[in-house]
Amino acid sequence: MTDLRRQLTDANTVVFAELGLPVEFARVTTSDRPDLADFQSNGAMAVAKVAKRPPRDIALSIQEKLAGHPLVSAIDIAGVGFINFRVSNDALTRRVQDIADSPRAGASEAATSHRVMIDYGGPNVAKPMHVGHLRSSIIGESIKRIYRFRGDVTLGDAHFGDWGFQMGLLIVAATDENPDLSDVVTFIDNGGDTATAAKAIDSLIDLDMLERLYPVAAAQAKADTDYRDRARKATADLQSGREAYRAIWRQFVIVSRVALEREFHALNVDFDLWKGESDANDLLGPMAEDLTAKTLLVPDQGAQIVRIAREDDKRELPPLIVVSSEGSAMYGATDLATIVDRRNTFDPELILYCVDQRQADHFEQVFRAAYLAGYAAEGTLEHIGFGTMNGPDGKPFKTREGGVLKLHDLIEMTRAKARDRLKEAGLGGELEPEAFEDIAMKVAVAALKFADLQNYRGTSYVFDLDRFTSFEGKTGPYLLYQAVRVKSVLRRAAEEGEPDGPIIIREQAERDLGLILDGFDAAVIEAYEKKAPNFVAEHAYRLASGFSKFYAACPIMGAPDADVRASRLALAAAALKQLERAIDLLGFDAPERM
Repeated sequence: MTDLRRQLTDANTVVFAELGLPVEFARVTTSDRPDLADFQSNGAMAVAKVAKRPPRDIALSIQEKLAGHPLVSAIDIAGVGFINFRVSNDALTRRVQDIADSPRAGASEAATSHRVMIDYGGPNVAKPMHVGHLRSSIIGESIKRIYRFRGDVTLGDAHFGDWGFQMGLLIVAATDENPDLSDVVTFIDNGGDTATAAKAIDSLIDLDMLERLYPVAAAQAKADTDYRDRARKATADLQSGREAYRAIWRQFVIVSRVALEREFHALNVDFDLWKGESDANDLLGPMAEDLTAKTLLVPDQGAQIVRIAREDDKRELPPLIVVSSEGSAMYGATDLATIVDRRNTFDPELILYCVDQRQADHFEQVFRAAYLAGYAAEGTLEHIGFGTMNGPDGKPFKTREGGVLKLHDLIEMTRAKARDRLKEAGLGGELEPEAFEDIAMKVAVAALKFADLQNYRGTSYVFDLDRFTSFEGKTGPYLLYQAVRVKSVLRRAAEEGEPDGPIIIREQAERDLGLILDGFDAAVIEAYEKKAPNFVAEHAYRLASGFSKFYAACPIMGAPDADVRASRLALAAAALKQLERAIDLLGFDAPERM
């Protein structure tokens, strides 16, 4: 069964056709004044000029035609022709029962399934993730889940930053610092067994070393041209296949990925693919030849570029540099070759890049080059940009010392706050320590994710740990608290042998909750079409708040008779199912109890 808004639109469309009015104006929307109506339509006013009739006369004709329709209990006309609809209790009961029976909690699937790849996360070898990676991970994961829920075949790719100059820089820094590692390079270069050498490399390289070396080496490369040239040569040797450097690089990747997966998993973020920039390396040469054959790759001041500017551009966009004047493949070239790799291995109909809005120009350059070369169809590449997470000063979030906060530290800071909040609220005190820690982590993840996803992704927001971890107000922990409350009611009913039964909408609080449940499908569709999880987040909060009001106004276990009790238990179960589905789409989970 479709949602009530679409059912009303369909009924209104039939009336418009019978009245000889253009049916495209028959759309019904959710009322922005729920105190006056459930749904509304301004179609009579929109069509009046075309029909050459006063809008109120048209509205009266529509009212007359729809009078007595089983969907509506009242149709009122406001002002010059604004139509307000109140759905009947019977229609709402049927819809809510359908939601209760639906394994998808009342949400529909897309009519057509598509192959979609989502590029998000963007972690780098040897660099700990920081708060700048948080939004990409949270938003990308939620969009992936929403696309899958709608029925698309969807893959999430971490697009691992494992190639380029930083790798050559680390190789130089590591071999300079550790003579044993330098000896391993000599051993492999002289024909030594790589498998034997790999064991030595494994014992010589760990993440702490890489995290310590990288910032020092990066600073030295800026100040020392000889050091920078050595790093560039090491990068070229690595990319051309020098086995000793490849062996060291593989260990860089292994130790980095272990730590990165730990952080991502803590946030309920998991990738289908861990492809890196290195996976596009072997495609760079053939791609350059193809671009040259298509007369797209042209020389410019010693570099090789693709001109992507268009005559109708409102501002100047520089060309995409594919090969630098020093002969190395640039970042844009790797991204372009990655599109080729994705086409060859998955052939997606849509690729979404969930990356900071500040990289918009870079992606515009890459996308235009891909379209010119025929590597992707026009419009199949989309940058899903987002704003920044800011501190109280309105600037990107920093530590008290002014440095970039590591993501691991942010997670632990939020988990510590979640522990305090649980204790303040007197929640979880009777649980075993391990169970309590599990709940604290769930609360922390809900706090971080909902704080981000309740905002439209294109906006920035201020990080406020005290507010985000509260069990009151528009927060992730509040959603979890309401979910746990429903679970508690349903457990008690099961223990007392009280079954649920057919849903019958009678009271206003039941109506209000039923209408919220009806809105889930529209929220998911809007989030899907706009690549914006905030619509699901907003629905989840409305649902949690609606259940709280229903719970206060309509006693469940203390209902006046068995039929009412059974109906309210079923309504509560439907609310829980939909709330858990919504928060799963946002990327977090509700515990069984607190």
